[in-house]
Amino acid sequence: MTPALRIRLARRHGGLSQAALAAAVGVQRSAVSHWEGNPGKSPSAAHLREIAMVTGVQFEWLATGRGRMALSQQVEMDSIATADALLVDDPLERRLLTAFRDSPVRARAPLVEVVEQLAQRRIGRPRTS
Repeated sequence: MTPALRIRLARRHGGLSQAALAAAVGVQRSAVSHWEGNPGKSPSAAHLREIAMVTGVQFEWLATGRGRMALSQQVEMDSIATADALLVDDPLERRLLTAFRDSPVRARAPLVEVVEQLAQRRIGRPRTS
């Protein structure tokens, strides 16, 4: 099985369009198209790692074709970085966190500043760091 086909299978396994995978990995959609094309261009190791994480497939399988495609449930749980885990019980806090993570990187700082300003108005005093 070719690397291009493994990338396409991983993307489909993750239920992602080329555009969605590109956004998750931080590349243009055309890059994903090139990776999946025939003969196909090879993504960097860093991009392969991101593809594997986003789609839930084993990195070794994606990079080499060896091993199993899908992660076992235990490996999947162990591979979630604590910073990326949603350890939030409050539904409103979860919505805020999800909106932050879904926003473009350049929009995150202004988003945090708006929330901080709203919090200061609610409390009535500036927050000290």
